[in-house]
Amino acid sequence: MEWRTATGVGLFVVGIVGYTAGVSLPYPGREFSLTAVMVGIAIAAIAQSGETI
Repeated sequence: MEWRTATGVGLFVVGIVGYTAGVSLPYPGREFSLTAVMVGIAIAAIAQSGETI
């Protein structure tokens, strides 16, 4: 797996875990979990398209 794809998937997973934890237990900065999900999807999509950054 290419490192960009792994980074995107990793950010996506961390964002989902953070969002799930934020729903059950409010904590400061939990809104950044949605940002991590969006950025993770974008990085993974760019990596899959074959474009170079």
